[in-house]
Amino acid sequence: MRTLVHLTVIGALTLLTQVGGVAWLVALGFRRRLLAFALGYALLFIAAQVLAPAFGRQALPCFGDTLRSQSPLYCAMLRNFVTPDLADAAQRAADTVTAAYPGTVTLTLDAGFPFVTGMPLLPHLSHDDGEKLDLAFFYQDTNGYLPGKTRSPIGYWAFEGSGDGGCPPVWLTTRWNFAWLQRFWPNRPLEPRRTALLVGALVADPTIAKVFLEPPLAAQLGLLNPKLRFQGCRAARHDDHIHMQM
Repeated sequence: MRTLVHLTVIGALTLLTQVGGVAWLVALGFRRRLLAFALGYALLFIAAQVLAPAFGRQALPCFGDTLRSQSPLYCAMLRNFVTPDLADAAQRAADTVTAAYPGTVTLTLDAGFPFVTGMPLLPHLSHDDGEKLDLAFFYQDTNGYLPGKTRSPIGYWAFEGSGDGGCPPVWLTTRWNFAWLQRFWPNRPLEPRRTALLVGALVADPTIAKVFLEPPLAAQLGLLNPKLRFQGCRAARHDDHIHMQM
């Protein structure tokens, strides 16, 4: 039973952080297991920053002025790695929005792991090669734009739409609605000008192949471009974040 528990922990940490399972496996040989895990994970975290370029990846900024992680959690879990070209494209788009609206901060969400192409960044099956990145929407209150703020604590699952987008019920889908969860989010309307400008900058970038955004939301923002795609009825909804990919 104890072996099964440890295998479960190793598997979960590997799926969530890629290297956490290794840290837990090493920690099993120490009496002060949690301390050993924390130190081991810290060493692996540092190693990831140094070794990721050898795998064609680099870390997105955790605390940048115009582009940064929505939460330090994404950086701590090593989920903020992309190819250099994608990092440059994200920075260009963020700079475009900041140039038009000084003080604007573009927030990154899930990107990819530092090592190994083909290992998905769950629950995103497509985030497996460093060439995909999710960005948060911009939000406002009665006083205007809210710098660095999202509706949900992780930037996901605060949906702008109210239904299933016309998708029929299907099995094995990650198109979660989380209707019960929506009441817990603060009342922060989407800031349309910055959001539309960000998406527009992404689709105008020749290095970006496609951007996922729910069609009704794209229409609401006045966006029309062949690169704007509907991700399909089995994939996660994209009226809570923006997905960009090379």
